[in-house]
Formats: sequence, C-alpha cells, structure tokens
Amino acid sequence: MNVVVTGASRGIGKTVAERFLSLGHTVWGIDILPASIKHERYIHAVSDVRDPASLPDVPDVAVLFVNAGVQNGNDLAVNLVGAMNTAEKYVGSPALRSVLFNASASAVTGQEFPAYAASKAGVVGYMKNLAIKLAPRGVTVNAISPGGVLTSSNDPVIKDPALWKRIMDVTPLKKWATTDEIADWVIFLTLTNRSMSGQNLLIDNGEKDLNSTFVWTKE
Repeated sequence: MNVVVTGASRGIGKTVAERFLSLGHTVWGIDILPASIKHERYIHAVSDVRDPASLPDVPDVAVLFVNAGVQNGNDLAVNLVGAMNTAEKYVGSPALRSVLFNASASAVTGQEFPAYAASKAGVVGYMKNLAIKLAPRGVTVNAISPGGVLTSSNDPVIKDPALWKRIMDVTPLKKWATTDEIADWVIFLTLTNRSMSGQNLLIDNGEKDLNSTFVWTKE
C-alpha cells in the first residue's frame, strides 16, 4: 500500500515511516527538512504543509498519517491549517482506508502553550468532522494524543535532571513513551482497526486522569 507520513524526517514521523517500510509498504514522506531515511520504497518530498500547492501528488494513497507539527509560533498555521491542507489533498484517493492525526495531550488538557493547545484541539475537532464525511466510504479517521514522548524536541526537560524528576513525580507510570511505542498505536489504528472512527486516544502514561500537573519550567 501507499502510505503518506508528514513530518517524516525525525521523531515520531520518522519512526512511523520506518515501521511501515518494515511491513512492506511504500512510504511517501513529507517534511520541510531533507530525507533522513534511505530505502528503495521510500519517496521523500521537501514540502511545507502550510502551502497546499507544495504537497506532492501521490497515487492511490491507502493510509495517511498527519503528523507534522511545531511549537515555534507557527502552531496554528502548521498544526491545524497544515493538517487540514494535508487531509484535503489526499482523502479523495479511492484506495484510502484510514486517516490518523497526531494531536497532543494538550488538546485534551489545555495545558502547555496557548496556540499549541488550541491548534491541537482544532485538529481533534477537524478529525471528527472528517470522520463523519468519510464514514460512508468505510474509511476510519482517528487521532492520537500523546503526552510526553522521548524525542529531541523535548530535550529541554528530558535533559534537565530537576525538571525530569518533577515530571516523573507527577507521571503515574513513571515513564514517557518512546517513538516505537507510538508507532505501535499508529499501526494498530491504521492497519488493524476497521471498526473505530472519530475517536481521539490519549496516550500519556496516566498523566491526565491520574494527575493533572504540567511541568516545563523550573518555576
């Protein structure tokens, strides 16, 4: 199958792209950064999800993982409008079977930073709207909302012993997810799942429901 993954050059997107490749699928990676994956079935497009015209034409898209995201002041443009641009570009594919959005625990809790939380909450709302539209075609549309994930973008807290201790003190499972763990959920929701649609899964090691403290700074 042809799989499209945005934000494929690093972090969750890269791990997910590599997982689909390992399962024998062809992956089209989209990112503003150059390719970081070399594989005979990997095709990379340097593209900005904020610009629909820059998105590559991909034939027979079967799975779409809308993952590209930032926390840099362009949150609404990239995280929300970019997600909508990406979905609208590819959901017309007659081969489509599943769409999955990478939202955030912030979409559920409202914590972190205002524009980021708002952008990710918007992704969940858009996901539900798209799920309704695509249900008659038998296409599942869902979102995942990870909490802490061990990626380089989270190094400011991961590599600060004091902050990391505070985070673990309020994280019931005393861990953050690896990108491989998130990829497990992506594969299940896009390839195995055929009956759940319009849902947002919170993957946060128990932080929201068992503890609601958010830590990012020393204050």
